[in-house]
Amino acid sequence: MKTTFQILLIIVIGFLAFLVYESIMRPVKFQREYNIRTEKVIDRLKDIRSAQVAYKLVNGKYTASFDTLSDFVANGQIPVVRMEGSLNDSMILAGMTELKALELGIIKRDTAYVNVIDTLFKTKTWIADSLRYVPFTDKAEFELGTNVLSTASGVDVEVFEAKVSYEVFLQGLEKQEIINLREVDVKLNRFPGLRVGSLTEANNNAGNWE
Repeated sequence: MKTTFQILLIIVIGFLAFLVYESIMRPVKFQREYNIRTEKVIDRLKDIRSAQVAYKLVNGKYTASFDTLSDFVANGQIPVVRMEGSLNDSMILAGMTELKALELGIIKRDTAYVNVIDTLFKTKTWIADSLRYVPFTDKAEFELGTNVLSTASGVDVEVFEAKVSYEVFLQGLEKQEIINLREVDVKLNRFPGLRVGSLTEANNNAGNWE
C-alpha cells in the first residue's frame, strides 16, 4: 500500500510540475508564434501598400477591389522617367540649373513604361494571386477599403486601408493571449490587429506597427 501511495504521489507531483511548466511556457510559445506570424502579415501589408501606391500613380486613385489590384500587379505598367546627360562641375559653378539644361537639350528626359510585376515584385512573381490572402490562414482575406478625406484647406485626399484583426491571423493560438492583446488595443483606442493606411486620417499610408 505504501509503495502504491508513493507511486501515485510521484505521478501527481509530475503532473503538477507539468502544469506549472505549461503555464510558464504558454505565453513564451505564444509570443514566439506571434512574432513569426506578425512578420509575415506585415510583409504582405507592405506589398499591398506598394501595389496601391503604384496603382494610384497610374490611375489617380486607390482601389477597394483586390480583383482590380491583383490584375494591376500581374498585368499593369508604371511610368519610369529616365534621364540622359548630366551637369558637370563647371556648368554648376557657372550657375547652370537642371531646368535650364533641359531647355538647352544638355539633359534629356524620357518616360518609359515597365511592368509592375517585373519592377516592384521581381522577387515575388507569385504575389498577384496571393496579395489578398492573410498568411497562416485558410485563405482569409484582408479587409480593403478606400475613402476621400476633406482637409481643413479644402483639399480632397485619397486614402486607403488594408487590415486584419488578431482573431484572424492568430487563429489557433492561445485564445486568452489573443483576448489580452485585443483588450490592450481597445483601451488605447487602437485597431486590434495589423493595419496599413487609414480611412479616417491621412497618415501617409503608415502601418500601425511603424
